[in-house]
Amino acid sequence: MIFQHFNLLNSKTVFENIAMPLILSGKPKKDIKLRVEELLHFVGLEDKAGAYPDHLSGGQKQRVGIARALATNPSILLCDEATSALDPHTTESILKLLKKVNEEYQITIVIITHEMEVIKQICNRVAVMKDGKIIETGNVFDIFSNPRTEIARNFVQSVVRDDIPQNVYELVQTTNSNQKIFKINFLGSNSGQSVISTLSKRFNVQVNILLGNITELQGIPFGHLIIELIGTQEEIDRAELYALQQNIKMEEVVANVRSKPRVDISGFVGNTVHG
Repeated sequence: MIFQHFNLLNSKTVFENIAMPLILSGKPKKDIKLRVEELLHFVGLEDKAGAYPDHLSGGQKQRVGIARALATNPSILLCDEATSALDPHTTESILKLLKKVNEEYQITIVIITHEMEVIKQICNRVAVMKDGKIIETGNVFDIFSNPRTEIARNFVQSVVRDDIPQNVYELVQTTNSNQKIFKINFLGSNSGQSVISTLSKRFNVQVNILLGNITELQGIPFGHLIIELIGTQEEIDRAELYALQQNIKMEEVVANVRSKPRVDISGFVGNTVHG
C-alpha cells in the first residue's frame, strides 16, 4: 500500500525502510540486499540508500513508499491519495512512476483519489463512490464523455468544463433562421477539427468556432466545441443529420429562458476622515 503521508520510519534509512517488509517476511539478507538495490534503481533513488526520511523531499519520500510497497512483489497495489500532498510537478513524476510500475511489473493499481486529473492521466477504469457506496462505474472514456450521475459530472467538470457561458445563450437569442448554434462533444478520432472540416466541405454552410475546451485522455483528444452554422435551413438540417449518422454528438444550444439580466457591480474607494 502507498500512503498519502508516506508513513516512513524516520529512524530508519531509505534502504532500511524499503527492506522492512522483506525482513518481516523472513527473507535472507542476501536476497533483501538484491531486491532493495533493484527497487532503488527502479524508483531512481540509488544515491539515497543511506539517507533518512527527514532529508528527503516529498516526491522522494513517496518514491521510497512505492519501492517499499513493491518489495514483496504484490499483485495489487493500493494507493490512498498518493499524490494529494505533492505539488503539481512532483505529482506528474509520481504518476509516471506508477504507470511504469503497472506496465513493467504488470501490477494492478487501485487509486483512491479526489483528483480527476490523476484519473485522467493513468487510469483505465473508474468507480465513483458516494457515502461509501459505488454509484457509477465504467472505463475512463465513458465516464468522462458521458457521466451518468451528478457527482461524476461534477468531478469531470473539474478537468473539462462543459457548461455553456451566458454570452453564448445571449448570442442564441439574436440569431436568425439562417443560423444555429451547436455544442459538439468529441472523443478520439472524431476530433473537433475533423468535424468542422467535414461539415464545411460536404455542405454549403459556414462554420464558426465560438468556444472550445480540449484536453487529452491518455493521449486521446477529448472535449467539446461550441460552433455556429450559417446557411439555409435545408443545408443546416443536412449537416445536423450527417453528424448524427456519424455518431457525432451535436446538440443544439437553445436560449436560456432562465437567464437573468446583467447587473453591473460598482466599487467605491475613499478616504476615511477622522474627526
